[in-house]
Amino acid sequence: MSNSLLVENLLSIWWIILVAMLSPIFALIFRKYIPDVIWLLVFGIMIGPHMLELTKVTESVEFIRELGMGFLFLLAGFEVNISDMRSKQGKNASVTWFISFIISFSLGLILTSGNIQFSIVLAIASTSTALGTLLPILKDSDRIGTNICKATIIHGAFGELLPIIAMSLLLSTVATWQASIILIVFSIIAVIVVAIPIRFIRKIPLLGKAIVSASNTTMQTTLRITVFILVTLMLLTSIFNLDIALGAFLAGILINVVLKTFSPQQGEEIAHKVEVVGFSFLIPVFFITSGMNINLFKVLTEWELLIAMVIFIVIVRGLIVFLRESLTKTYSDLETKTEKIALGLYSATGLPIIVAVTAIAETAGIIESDISAIMITSGGMTVLIFPFIANIILSKK
Repeated sequence: MSNSLLVENLLSIWWIILVAMLSPIFALIFRKYIPDVIWLLVFGIMIGPHMLELTKVTESVEFIRELGMGFLFLLAGFEVNISDMRSKQGKNASVTWFISFIISFSLGLILTSGNIQFSIVLAIASTSTALGTLLPILKDSDRIGTNICKATIIHGAFGELLPIIAMSLLLSTVATWQASIILIVFSIIAVIVVAIPIRFIRKIPLLGKAIVSASNTTMQTTLRITVFILVTLMLLTSIFNLDIALGAFLAGILINVVLKTFSPQQGEEIAHKVEVVGFSFLIPVFFITSGMNINLFKVLTEWELLIAMVIFIVIVRGLIVFLRESLTKTYSDLETKTEKIALGLYSATGLPIIVAVTAIAETAGIIESDISAIMITSGGMTVLIFPFIANIILSKK
């Protein structure tokens, strides 16, 4: 790498790290009413090429951004409990997502005069749930372990996993049946990638003890194994032409399953370490660069479309979740109308999937950059508005 190219990359990263450092400070000043992730997006818009032009997404920054997205979905996968997803409550949450998707897709066909691909993009974006983004908000509001938190995590798990699968199947460059085969083959390989090292370690107890004993030294063995699995599955998704978010999310789920049976304490420890690595550098880069791609001036000229998108999301995702909780037995044990409204708002909070699906759609020529920016901004607004309202109504319960 030439010196001028090195300076360009370091300068871009310097500005990004500067605003990443400032974002939590502003979040604390505003008593976390405006979450850290929103400040990351806002500062990204400010320093990006459409405003102050202080930095740009170089090839090196783009690679770090992809790793950041990987860590975000890895952490989301860590929070997923397979037994909860297979429970009656989980099955009802999956049905709720499919209802939302079908309604959103159908409305998309009507609004776009039969544009199937755009309708798929719209349905994926509007029915996603930002589980990885919601978890810090739920932790800050001391709701971890409550029924509303459990219900949010279950709806969020399907709101992350199913849109990712839909992206891989419906927006793939190959036919849907071929994409299905590719997805199945990838899933089998992913399980093997995680299972083989664990079985090997179990066959040699001394090796397992050595790895665990070195996990809190400078060798950080367990964390390195976790990152290896993450990057391996991200690499496999790229090879299979699937979205890397799928590999990262599946890595989190599989590692979580293994650690819960092998060493639950190690699971919590690794999750904490991944949070430290991810949220201190990589994940902020993902959100800041997402903001850098937004042309705020153009978005604001289309403010009616922006508001319409937010309303669309709250109807096809939030309202459907609320109605399902109110009119059917979902086994979520939510007793009050307030809790069900809050669950609907939490479930309608989406951003990472919206960023991912719009990037794919824009690259494929399905949507234009202006529409992509509006959809990403609407996702940012759901993160800013919906949890805020949900926390207020829950605190008045």
